[in-house]
Amino acid sequence: MSTTNRPLRSGQWFGAEGRNGFIHRSWMRNQGFADDVFDGRPVIGIATTWSELTPCNAHLRDLAESVKRGVWESGGLPLEFSAMSLGEPLMRPTTMLYRNLLAMELEESVRANPLDGVVLLSGCDKTTPGLLMGAASVDLPTLMMTGGPMLNGKFRGQDIGSGTVVWRFTEEMRAGRMSAADCAEAEVGMSRSRGHCMTMGTASTMACVTEALGVQLPGAAAVPAVDSRRYALAHAAGRRITAMVEQDQRLSTVLTRHAFENAIRVNAAIGGSTNAVVHLLAIAGRLGVPLSLEDFDTLTADVPMLANLMPSGAYLMEDFAYAGGVPAVMAEIAPLLHLDHVTVSGKSVADNISGAQCWNRDVIGTLAEPFQPAGSGTVVLRGSLAPSGAVLKVSAASAHLLKHTGPALVFDRIEDYVVAADDPDLDVTSDTVIVVRNAGPRGYPGFPEVGNVPMPRRLLADGITDMVRISDARMSGTGYGTCILHVAPEASVGGPLALVRTGDLVRVDVPARCLELLVDDAELAQRRAAWQPPSPVADRGWVRLYSEHVLQADKGADLDFLVGGSGSAVPRHSH
Repeated sequence: MSTTNRPLRSGQWFGAEGRNGFIHRSWMRNQGFADDVFDGRPVIGIATTWSELTPCNAHLRDLAESVKRGVWESGGLPLEFSAMSLGEPLMRPTTMLYRNLLAMELEESVRANPLDGVVLLSGCDKTTPGLLMGAASVDLPTLMMTGGPMLNGKFRGQDIGSGTVVWRFTEEMRAGRMSAADCAEAEVGMSRSRGHCMTMGTASTMACVTEALGVQLPGAAAVPAVDSRRYALAHAAGRRITAMVEQDQRLSTVLTRHAFENAIRVNAAIGGSTNAVVHLLAIAGRLGVPLSLEDFDTLTADVPMLANLMPSGAYLMEDFAYAGGVPAVMAEIAPLLHLDHVTVSGKSVADNISGAQCWNRDVIGTLAEPFQPAGSGTVVLRGSLAPSGAVLKVSAASAHLLKHTGPALVFDRIEDYVVAADDPDLDVTSDTVIVVRNAGPRGYPGFPEVGNVPMPRRLLADGITDMVRISDARMSGTGYGTCILHVAPEASVGGPLALVRTGDLVRVDVPARCLELLVDDAELAQRRAAWQPPSPVADRGWVRLYSEHVLQADKGADLDFLVGGSGSAVPRHSH
């Protein structure tokens, strides 16, 4: 039963008199609830993105049961409900097309129902930011619980990482150095337990980032999905969300500017995915927190990479968990963090990481002896080719390509490039700059992870494994290579990328944060005058709505009318 003196939202449903109260309580009783669950206690929604179509989230119903135990134990009423599940391995054309739809669905579901607080159960890449975006626009007490990574993949005595070995092994097969049978054997051993990708891809990155933001309990991000400690943490999460409701600790009190600064710095320290950029910008936009693309460069200039994790390093999330996980990293970079920031634990960051230790220095380095130096994370490039910015993950790139000028080889569609890449006669050298466009938020549609385009087969055969690749697309967090991504404005809205022609010289200067198209202004003006926007990608449904309202990458690729929030006011009666 609630011990707070203030009225709870759920009371306007379950505490109502007359016809409406009769309706709200009576139909709930068909689930076998006892009379006293309607006594005014906090009602906690458990939003789960469980789905057998989303392998990374297929265990979340079990995790929900542990959350429920904690809620019941603390005197609350837990009610589990489903939210749209976005599974990277299966959904086409891209889950990013549906992140904002998940956010919209979650926002409306929470606001429309008798909920006083929410626990968000997520795992796969877009489920974590999508849920958090929706919850931010409602602003109830909210706690996140990610599903945890898979155990390390295994292949012929070696640890292999999900996603990363897919890109590497399939390239080796294209080069003739691996057989189809070899790849089939690796396929069987890569995903061998419940959980999301165990590399520091986007799923693991967003789990770690939400812990750094303070919306996930300390230590929760890295514990493997099948480890009993994850279920213990879920139990604790159920207890804590009930207390958060009693204390009225709303999401906006946790997700402050200081929280985002901490998250950006932790993302740099763990070698996190470039996708964290677009997701954090979108989450901040829901709360009115000032955050810009430039923050991801300036705030990380003095942050070294501590985590030796694939795709930038050698280890996997299981090793990271055993080495100390996010608390150990945050303890190492404590001088760079806002330690007084209060998290969903009810305690400050300083309290959360007090006593955190690293148990394996091969996996987590120190400020004095990092895995990679400061500036190895995500950097922001600007110039005539990307006036609104583009991003590059330095740790995933090749050092000799960070300053490079070469002729462009341009493709309007990723499908066209994939065919050409296997052409043994493709006119390409290691100096060539591959440009793939029309793959941005509006252009694909949906901003797909095609930016780490495959290397041309003829270069692979010569032992060349990297070259500069530029696109308005994203890249999988498990990917690697000198891939310049999120070029904004994108080609489909008339950004400079739309004007590049094969043979144009492109200059990349990462130390100077520069991305330039070396074509004179008069020529570009002629090209722009001749440019025609592409036809609409859809004439109905979600895709039309999305295409007409999606923002550019540097703004988080949210829908323009979803920026901000509508709060948690109780809607009008339904009967």
